[in-house]
Amino acid sequence: MGHPQPRANPDLLGHEAAEEVWRRARVSGRLHHAWLITGTQGIGKATLAYRLARSLLAGRSPEDDLAVDPADPVFRRIAAGTHAGLMTVERGADEKTKRMRREIVVDEVRAVTQFLRRTAGEGGARVVVVDGAEEMNPNAANALLKLLEEPPPGALLLLVCHAPGLLPATIRSRCRRLRLSPLTPADVGTLLARFAPELAAEDRAAMARLSEGSIGRALALAEGEGPAMAAQVARVLGARPQGLAALEVADAVGRDEAAFSLFMDLLRQAIGNAVRQGARGAPDSHQARLLSLRSIESWGGVWQALTKIQDETERFALDRRQAVLAGLSLMAGT
Repeated sequence: MGHPQPRANPDLLGHEAAEEVWRRARVSGRLHHAWLITGTQGIGKATLAYRLARSLLAGRSPEDDLAVDPADPVFRRIAAGTHAGLMTVERGADEKTKRMRREIVVDEVRAVTQFLRRTAGEGGARVVVVDGAEEMNPNAANALLKLLEEPPPGALLLLVCHAPGLLPATIRSRCRRLRLSPLTPADVGTLLARFAPELAAEDRAAMARLSEGSIGRALALAEGEGPAMAAQVARVLGARPQGLAALEVADAVGRDEAAFSLFMDLLRQAIGNAVRQGARGAPDSHQARLLSLRSIESWGGVWQALTKIQDETERFALDRRQAVLAGLSLMAGT
């Protein structure tokens, strides 16, 4: 199970609007030198960045489709990290500890300056992808700002960021924004079928509903206890089990910490999504069925109580089985 790394992933769904914005900018002949690609985690931001880079480095005309055949030499070199016209900046390993740093440091950004000053090769374009731009420390951000203020000719910077509020306003203001929306459940389901074909159709549908529009989250949920805990959540939401059925759920969920945490996270997420969509007047069929059982305000109170139960159980190592039974009692209104 799993999908290719963004630099080697030819599959992108659901972001046609962003691609069209890019295409129009190229057709106009005024392609901005820096783009900030934002959106929640796991929806394809980095995949889009490499898709744009491949299109440019492969010499595609502005009117062409952005997709580059995986058999194309440019695609293969970018996937291997050996294309002379592309540089990626991301958190690296500390030379002393050999562990991944928690931030992008200034030396990693300074290397971009040297890269962009070199004579361009392979068609003349030079592209820099900053993956996780919000992870730059202040010195690294200042070094990048200088590049944005005085970009070398022919240079393109693509900043991938899921938390743009963490970036200095001076950086944000010098980039053109591409805001990506969460994927639809249908698109997540299609990608799950490609990347995790071993999943049963009902599990794919459940992962798509719980993914909040993120194929990355859907794939993470599909691993380990994900399908089993999603099935327990569906059982609880559909029947609000009591008595022996409640004991069966508690036994299945409370057996270890990972299963308990995932079950509670998914349960609270499902209720929270139903409350939000219900307040907007746009619940799906599953959410509408849940909201028909009690008021939105009442479900909001259940969500808060479940959050407290989970927090106290995990913080103080309380009995997980009893915590599940308490949560199910709340769900049943008893």
